[in-house]
Amino acid sequence: MTPVIIECAINGVTPKSVNPQVPVTPSEIAADALACIEAGAAIIHNHIDLHGVGVAEAAERYLEGWRPVLAARPDALLYPTVHFGAELSISYEHLVPLAAAGLRVGLTDPGSVNLGGTDADGVPAGDFVYRNSFETIERAFQICREARLGPSLAIYEPGFLRAALAWWRAGRLPQGTMIKLYFATESGYLGAPFGLPPTERALDAYLELLDGCDIPWAVSVVGGDLCACPIAELALARGGHLHLGLEFYRGDRSPSNVELVAEAVRLCERSGRSVATPAQAARILALR
Repeated sequence: MTPVIIECAINGVTPKSVNPQVPVTPSEIAADALACIEAGAAIIHNHIDLHGVGVAEAAERYLEGWRPVLAARPDALLYPTVHFGAELSISYEHLVPLAAAGLRVGLTDPGSVNLGGTDADGVPAGDFVYRNSFETIERAFQICREARLGPSLAIYEPGFLRAALAWWRAGRLPQGTMIKLYFATESGYLGAPFGLPPTERALDAYLELLDGCDIPWAVSVVGGDLCACPIAELALARGGHLHLGLEFYRGDRSPSNVELVAEAVRLCERSGRSVATPAQAARILALR
């Protein structure tokens, strides 16, 4: 069976006050990324500590953390999150300068979803809509096609996957695409749940949609602990890959990203599957 691509999302909304091992500064990101690759991660995803800045400034901040990684590991596969501009406007234009600097993995989140916390009664609250219009999605795919980036597709809801598959059937998904199936616990990303729960039936529902599609896919548990969840082993048995890290981790301990990657490696070993190196992952995804 194909070696398992382990992707580690090393930071995000999780602050150091929740887990002091979350990397934030470029130097912390570089050190953590290199350690995770050494531990078995093939792909590293991270956010930066700047918000509301221009595309050029955001791209340079990513590169501050990535240059030391690429100097030590030219085979490293790294990619950013979306670009949040003024008033949390979303774009993918930062991929253009990053691709010019050597980026090989891009991203596209092919849909929109309400994200927020909960009120005192546990009811979802807040006014943040994570919005990716079809026009924005097409622009992201256009950038990836032109820059020869393999986009990582975050699937928050089933509608995201159905939209992505429409682009796939039309032959307009960029080469190197990877699908990440996000299953959310009741805690979700910011406190409120979204999408499907991490259950076997939910996985089977996604795999029914993917029937006949040869795009590599991975599972992720948002607001939980992937390797402690049965869905990870189920995905490995069905040929899937793994997405984990402190961006999404919620649990009763404060692990490091390296510890989470090591746990994923051991799970792969118990499942009888080898773990992909960055070079093997690049071949599996047919990246440039």
